[in-house]
Amino acid sequence: MPPRERSFFLFGMRGSGKSTWARSMLPDAHRIDLLDERLYQSFLREPGLFANELRTLPRRATVVVDEIQRIPGLLNEVHRFIEDRQMRFVLLGSSARKLKQAGTNLLAGRALHRQMFPLLPRELGADFDLAEVLRHGSLPVIWTAPDRREALEAYGQMYLKEEIQAESLVRNLPGFARFLPVAAVFHGQVLSVAGLARDAGVARTTVEGYLGILADTHLAWLLPGFEARLRVKERRHPKLYFVDSGVVRAVKREFHPPTAAERGPLFEGWIGQLLRAYGEPASGTGHPFDGLWYWAPTEGQIEVDFLIQAGKRFTAVEAKAKTSLVSRDFAGLRAIDGLAGLGRRVIVYLGDRPQRTEDGIDVLPVAAFLTALEDRRLW
Repeated sequence: MPPRERSFFLFGMRGSGKSTWARSMLPDAHRIDLLDERLYQSFLREPGLFANELRTLPRRATVVVDEIQRIPGLLNEVHRFIEDRQMRFVLLGSSARKLKQAGTNLLAGRALHRQMFPLLPRELGADFDLAEVLRHGSLPVIWTAPDRREALEAYGQMYLKEEIQAESLVRNLPGFARFLPVAAVFHGQVLSVAGLARDAGVARTTVEGYLGILADTHLAWLLPGFEARLRVKERRHPKLYFVDSGVVRAVKREFHPPTAAERGPLFEGWIGQLLRAYGEPASGTGHPFDGLWYWAPTEGQIEVDFLIQAGKRFTAVEAKAKTSLVSRDFAGLRAIDGLAGLGRRVIVYLGDRPQRTEDGIDVLPVAAFLTALEDRRLW
């Protein structure tokens, strides 16, 4: 997280624990919760009341504003109090949609942007169970629920009601609700917007808008294809990943233990999410990389799940939801071997013994992979 004196935005999908984190880490901060409907309505009618409340606080006070996206105009006052009274603001939000609108003051240079992800294995500690994470995800609101299945069933409705409908992010809520489970089928796949539009029964431009909403509400993310030597006409389609494995299954109404066919995309998505959590500058881990892609040559079906760039060095990572590997599992990492700057090739798998092939590919069990992430030895 940012240094004590810096203001910052903290974004994350609903239920990721932003408010709980703020209460725990900043117990003495002045708190303004815009989910409080009466407070929200009063600030909406008279934004000056927000400034009046801030004036009652001492200089350099720390202020937590929860659900800041509900009234983006308050950021003008936040800007003013940072400048005039050196206050520190921690601005929590589950959606960046409204904050991206033209004219919104995003406090450029005055507030860092950080992101909160579902719980990491080290945060779960002794409770970490990969099979449980792949089945139910690791969102705190789900993980701590008495009945995780029941909580997941409610999560989709909560997302539609509190995130989409309440914030008026779409005009056609039933259309968006039909789109969600279709999009979830594409989890871990190269995305065809035209195909998704056809399957969801909506226009391509509508699907493009819906995908933007998934990204802005931190429910899903797009992984671009590596394009170093591609012509413009050969631009790669991105791959679509939902942020949490439990949520993507809930959207599809799948609550049984994952089948063998499901485990591959779920495991790949979880590995991608770990890479984002440990490597994106917005994650606040202090070990950022410069780029994350998937890699595929222009011909054939060969692919590498993740290609990480740190400086001029690349690390290629394959995720295999298998306890034992065969020759074809190494095809992508062997095909990418000639990439300029490639420093390391890694397969993470469900087996329990680390290995290294004759041509230098590291085979890491999940535990060893997690240790490499924690010790900053992966890239």
